[in-house]
Amino acid sequence: MSDIVNAAVDALNDKLSGSFAGSAKFMIEGEGAIMLDGDGVRAEDGDADVTLTADAETFQAILSGDLNPTGAFMSGKLTVDGDMGMAMQLGSVLS
Repeated sequence: MSDIVNAAVDALNDKLSGSFAGSAKFMIEGEGAIMLDGDGVRAEDGDADVTLTADAETFQAILSGDLNPTGAFMSGKLTVDGDMGMAMQLGSVLS
């Protein structure tokens, strides 16, 4: 697994406390996938209620707080496929 994915898993574990109602997948282009669900955060690819896709630079900027997830979506840097309500819930946790 890539260093970027591993660092993102650690960052997401730090940001999210407790279980997550539902499932989400973060696809980092050219790096891999991260799954987030009631079992926690892990480097893995699978089916999810919502999939958020971005390049590594955008994803790192979102995790560091330098880029608002909603702004990234509105500018086309982040794409969302699936449950938009769950994506909004994640966006509030990440910002």
